[in-house]
Parts: sequence; structure tokens; C-alpha cells
Amino acid sequence: MSPKEIIRDIGNPNLNLQERLFRLIMLIGLIGLAIGTIVGFASGEDIGNTIALLVALAGFAAITYFSIRFKRTQWGAVTTAIILIYLVLPFNFLTAGGIYGGAPIWFLLGIVYVCLVVEKKVKYVFLVSGYILFAVCYYVAYAYPEVIVQHTMQMAYIDSLMTLVIVSGLICGMILFQNAIFRSENALAQKQKKEIEDLNRMQNRFFSSMSHEIRTPINTIIGLNEMILREEVSDEVATDARSIQGASKMLLTLINDILDMSKIESGNMDIVPVTYDLGAMLSDIVNMIWVRAREKGLEFHIDVDQAMPSQLLGDEVRIKQILINVLNNAIKYTSEGSVTLAIQCKRMENGCAQIVYSVTDTGIGIKKENIPYLFSAFKRIDEEKNRYIEGTGLGLSIVKQLVELMNGEIAVNSVYKKGSTFVITIPQEIIDEAELGELDLETRHVLNTREHYKQSFEAPKAHVLFVDDNEMNLMVVEKLLRDTKVNIDTVASGKECLKKTLQNRYDVIFMDHLMPAMDGIECFHIIRKQMGGLNHDTPVVILTANAGGENQVLYRREGFDGYLLKPVSGIQLEKELLRHLPRQLVRMTSAAGSVGVVETAVVTHTKKLPIMISTESTSDLPKYLVDKYQIAVIPYRVVMDGGEFLDGIEADTDGMLSYMEKEEKFVCSEPPQAADYEAFFAEQLTRAQYIIHIAFAKNGSKAYENALEAAKAFDNVKVIDSGHLSSGMGIMALRAAEYAASGMGVDAIVKEMEHLKTQIQTSFIVTSTEYLARSGRIPAKINAICKAFMLHPVIVLKNSSMKVREIFVGTREYAWKQYVISTLHHAREIDKKCLFITYAGLTNAELKEIEEQVKGKVVFEQIIFQKASPAIATNCGPGTFGLLFALKN
Repeated sequence: MSPKEIIRDIGNPNLNLQERLFRLIMLIGLIGLAIGTIVGFASGEDIGNTIALLVALAGFAAITYFSIRFKRTQWGAVTTAIILIYLVLPFNFLTAGGIYGGAPIWFLLGIVYVCLVVEKKVKYVFLVSGYILFAVCYYVAYAYPEVIVQHTMQMAYIDSLMTLVIVSGLICGMILFQNAIFRSENALAQKQKKEIEDLNRMQNRFFSSMSHEIRTPINTIIGLNEMILREEVSDEVATDARSIQGASKMLLTLINDILDMSKIESGNMDIVPVTYDLGAMLSDIVNMIWVRAREKGLEFHIDVDQAMPSQLLGDEVRIKQILINVLNNAIKYTSEGSVTLAIQCKRMENGCAQIVYSVTDTGIGIKKENIPYLFSAFKRIDEEKNRYIEGTGLGLSIVKQLVELMNGEIAVNSVYKKGSTFVITIPQEIIDEAELGELDLETRHVLNTREHYKQSFEAPKAHVLFVDDNEMNLMVVEKLLRDTKVNIDTVASGKECLKKTLQNRYDVIFMDHLMPAMDGIECFHIIRKQMGGLNHDTPVVILTANAGGENQVLYRREGFDGYLLKPVSGIQLEKELLRHLPRQLVRMTSAAGSVGVVETAVVTHTKKLPIMISTESTSDLPKYLVDKYQIAVIPYRVVMDGGEFLDGIEADTDGMLSYMEKEEKFVCSEPPQAADYEAFFAEQLTRAQYIIHIAFAKNGSKAYENALEAAKAFDNVKVIDSGHLSSGMGIMALRAAEYAASGMGVDAIVKEMEHLKTQIQTSFIVTSTEYLARSGRIPAKINAICKAFMLHPVIVLKNSSMKVREIFVGTREYAWKQYVISTLHHAREIDKKCLFITYAGLTNAELKEIEEQVKGKVVFEQIIFQKASPAIATNCGPGTFGLLFALKN
């Protein structure tokens, strides 16, 4: 604030009396300080110095008091710093003996004051300008000593006293400023904390009250609605009742979400681990989700690893809530296509497992800039576009916090307008190591809708026997197969079954497992060996409520011809019968199946890799190694007059070099664009849980930059600057793939890669610089010089940049030999497991000669000859090769 503004505000009637008084006193203090300083300079006597310092002290005191009094602490700190740094300290230096007095300590005090009291950027302005001003003072004292007022004995005493008074006063002022700032910030924090606590208490009371008031009528609605569904009512009434049931459950879900958010925010959410059956939990989830998917015309796929343990220890309720929330969200934002739930297991050494749930949809996707806000409570991304989609924005926030409460992780990978994948990892304890096996969700869930049924076949001459100790089960199967006109016999025990098999020849027998006296397995083996029996070769299908992979293995081992899990539908019974009935007994109906039967979830089995390694086509890896380690490769583009071609797919090295040599055309290589990487990563994430991408050296191409930009759309993609090109980055990709196959985690692999890239040696000797000039890597003049003097440069990769390591003069054969000697001269430091000789435009005889030269220096366990990709060869031309290897760790 300038003096002009201060004078103006003193006469401003809009300011109250205290504010105007404060400005008046502040102005007096500044004027007094200025007068005192002028007096001191004019008189040159000790009394002038004393008066000036006293006035300065009074001014500091007034500014300190009133800036605190009127809560203008920052203004007071800045004003005091201006007076101190630019007036008082230089004046004191010039009038108190210069460097032979106490002035240097005063300078130090000024710097300390600015550091402690002044805030924001102005602090650094004072520090820099203060140092400059102090340096000027020292220069004046050195160049013009006559300007400095030297100490007298009397001045020494006065200076000592004034130093004590002023320094102690300034220290007190600094403490007061610091305390005022602390009290102000603390009071504000306490006020905000109280407001937040009051708001939370009000919110909790409101949510609790709302939950009670809504749950009471909902309970009545759901209870009466269930009674309606139990009765024989018309289709219209049943449909309305199911709609009421669905809406009621959706409303309860919303209330539960709000209450859960309240519990999480207040720290009252508890995780309660219990032993639960994975198959049963998935069945419940499918029952709730597939109907919503069908209503929107979406396919719902289930992909569960058959090696999953059948029983786990975890909070089943919360895990189910997480999956239902994410699945509902996927269906909500998907208008066509499919939603897929995939589950995989990574067993750990301590009897635990990382269970990975992934939900993939083909919906609208998420913009990269919106992903950081995806899990914020009450916030909906892309609000304008999604304003007609129901929801509060609570679901994913609750999901993230529940996952974190269970020490898990959640990640999202999304391509805008193409779809999203949410990957949830939750550690759980394995209770039963038995494998889950084939998950037949079609038999597990009950269709909550009426079906207009028509039999798929008729077989009036077929004879089928059902064996089950439960009469209700026998009645059900008779009713389910009634329209097929199959002749059905039913018996309630194994003993009765054996009587029937002595009397009748059956086309198929359906056998229950657990029955009193004689179980189904024992009865089955007796039928096969029954003396005088008529059914030694009759197909026997186990029809049981025993689920689980181990039971399926048991029944296959015992020799049963089929397996059906209760509860069973008519469609499943008909399909199983069709598999075993003689063709001549079956007449297919015009509608081969059911009309209007509601489709269920599609169960598939696709094992995802925990970690996939990807790289670019410029990594120059043999195809057999790429296939062996399942490395994903994205191609560069080769650009020439005829158009753009995909590196290694639409363009090959020999053809491209021949074209360049004959036509002398311009050819260059370009990395994939960010959009290409985005599509590439999205595709690979359908095969893997996590991707680590090894990119071309960042200073040699835009590949790293583009891949990094694309990776922003995915939480499960990590891009690494290899610092190399060609087989140098290929070596990194191979090593990373080996680490991934051994079970090493993502963070550990990334750490190893950062170290490995310092150990890899990537270099090439260029026979002709013509191609480097054509691609714009070197100027035409340099190319002309190299041609004239037969110069062969050796290009190396260092700090992600290409540099010339050395230059050989002479024939190319001589240069090649010197290059091999120079590159392999530190044989003891080289890791001898593998050497890549990556080349372009060399004959087999030339490669054999190079191999012999290499073996004369270092014996490698494996030497891999790899033709450079077209994208690499365009830059180096024929006659180029490189020795690429790693140093010992």
C-alpha cells in the first residue's frame, strides 16, 4: 500500500474509525522513520543515528501492534520487511562502522526475519533483493571507505545498547507475528473442524431417520408383493409384481449405499470375514444382474477360472456389494454390446490368494481427464452427456473405500466411446483348496420370470428311468418332460432301481447320488455288472445337488455318462436326453427349443495373464521368442512414396532396402500415434490383468511420449523408457517377460528394468551414411565427408539418445573387425548368456565371418542372428549390424 493510498483511506468515510486510525498511525510511523533517517545522514553525529534508530523501532512497534490488532499480519510483515531491508539495515551499515561494527549481524537478522515472517512469493523477492543490496553495501565500504562513519568509543557503547534493544524488539515482533499467524490458522482449522463434525452428526441423524422411514413401508411392499408372486395370478399381475420387487430392491440398494457412505466417513464401517462358497455367491450375483442386462438387450458373460478355490475367507457381503455396484454401473453406461465378469486367482505362499475380479463393458467409456474424479462421492463425470442416466454418484466411491478397507486395490482402464474395464484385487484366505470346476450358473439360478415353453423334441417310444429318494424331485422331472411324450419310470431307491433294470431295457437312466441304504454310485456299478440285467450299456447320468469341481471329477472317474446339477430346468433335461437317446427314437419339433425362454449368462473360460509384456516392432525379436513369452508387439509405420505400411507386417526389410537402393526414394519410419497405443493397450488388457510396455528410447522417437499419453487412460498400464532401440529393447522385453513368468510383481519388474537398461550395451556400425542422411539423421555435408574419407561411424545409445562412439576409417571389412574388437574388449564384464547380432542387408557368408570374429573375443552361450525390422533398416541401410548384449549385474 503506497503513502498516497494511505492518505486517501484516512479520509474515506466508508471505513470505520478503527481502520482509519490504524492507517493514520501507520503513516506517522513511516514519516517518523524517514525523518529520523534523514536527520542521521545530515548530522553525521551519534545523536542523529540514535534518533533514527529509535524512530525506526517505534515505527516497527506501531506497525506490528496495529497489523495484529486489525488482523493484517501479512501486510505488517511486508511493510516491516521493506523498512528493515531497504532502509534500516543499509543505514546502520553506513553509520555504524561498516564491516567493523555490528552491521553484518544486522544483515543476518534481516534475512532471518524475512524467512520466518513474510509469506508467499514476496518472501523470495526480499531475499534476492536483500542479498544484492547487502553486496552493494560491502562494495561501497571497500571502494569508498570515506563514506562509512567509523566507530568512536562513545558510539561503541550506544551501538551496543541499541543493538540489544532493537534486536530483542525485532525478535519479539517476529514471535508475535508467528503466534498471530498460528492462532489465526488454528482458530480457522478448529472452526472448520467443528463445522464438519456438526455436519457429519446432522448427516448421520438424517440418514438414519430416512432409512427407518423408508424401510418401514418398503418392508410391507416387499412382503405383500412376495405373497402375490406365490399365488397363481395372471401374467400381467405377475409382471407388475416383479417390477415392484425390482424397484423395491433398487431403492433399498440406494439407501444402503448412502448409509454405507455415512459409516465409512465416520469410521464405523467394519469388515467381517466369514467362510463362504464362491459358487453360491456368484449365483446370487448373476440372479440379480442378468435380468437388468437382458432388459437393456445386453449380453452378460461370466468368465471364471476353473482352478479357483471353492471356499474363501472374506467379507462375502461387502465383496458381493462391490461386484453388484460395479456391474450395475457397467450396465447403466452400456447401451449395446456386452458386460463381462471375469474372476481369476493368484495363489500366495501363506495359504492366501489374490482374487482378481474384472468387469468389462462395451459402453461409452471414460475420458482420460475424468478418470481421477471417477471415485469421488456425489460427483458424476460428463454430467451433461449422462444427465438422463439414473444414479447418485455414490456407487464407485463406496466401492473404492470398501476395497481399500479390505487391503485391496481397484484400477480402471478405459477408452472413450469404446468401453471400460474395472479391475478389483482383494486378498483372501483359502479355506478349501478344492477347485471350483465348471460353474453351471444356468442350473444355479432361478428364473424370476414366466416362460412360454415348447418342447424341443418328442420321443414317444423312448424309455427313461429316474432314481431319486425325494418324491417331489420325481414329480418335478415328470412334469418338466411331460410334453416330450417320453415314457418315464420313477423309483425312490437303489434297490427298486435294480428291480426295474432286471425287468426293463431303458434308453437313459438319471441317478441321484445321495440316497439311503444304497447310494447312486454303488447302484450304478451294480447295474453295469448286474447278472441278467438289461442295462449294462445304458447311459447313466448323475442328477445331483452336489456341486463343485471335485464332485464332477468324482463322477467322471466313476464312469457316469453325464452330469446335471440341481435345480435343473426342462431345457437342460431335454439337452441331456438328446445327447444320449438313439437318433431313431427322436422327432425334433418345428421349434427346436423353447419359444420365449429367457437367455441366461454366457459362461466362458479365458485365463488372463497376470502381467503381459509389450513392446514395439523395433525391438527386433525373433518370432519364436515373442510367441514363447507371449509378448505383445505394436508395429511402427514405414512411410514411402507408395503410402504407409505396417512395419514387419506389410513391409519386409529386404524388399524395402531393395526399393531404397534402386529408386533412391525417401523412406522413413514413424512410431504409432497415441490413439494407436490406446487401442493396442485396450486389446491386450482383454488378455492380461496388467501391461508393462517397453518403449523405444525417448530421445530417439516419439514412441515413449505417445505410449505414455495413451497409458493415462489405463490404471493397469506401465510404460518404461527402455533407453535403447532394436534388440537392446528386445533384451529388456525378454528379461521382463521372464520375471513376469516367475511370478514377480509389477513394481519389482519396473525396478529391475530401470537397473537393467543401464547394463545393456546397444551399438551399431554403419557401413554407409547415405541412409542416415536420407532419413534426416545427419546433414548431407557430413554424409559427403564420410563417403570421401571412407568413414564408418559407430552409433551407441546413451541416456536414451543416439551418439557417435567412435569412427573407423578404411574398408567396411576392416571397420567391422575393429568394431567387434572395440565393443567386446571388456570380456570379463559381459554377461555371456546371449548376444544379439542384429543386421540389415548382409549375406550369410558375411554373418559367418562376423560370428567367427565374435567367438575369437568372447564365447557366448547363445548367439541370435536377427534381421533388423524395416523401421530400423530405413535409418541405417544395408551393411549395418550391431552387437547387443547385457553386462554382468
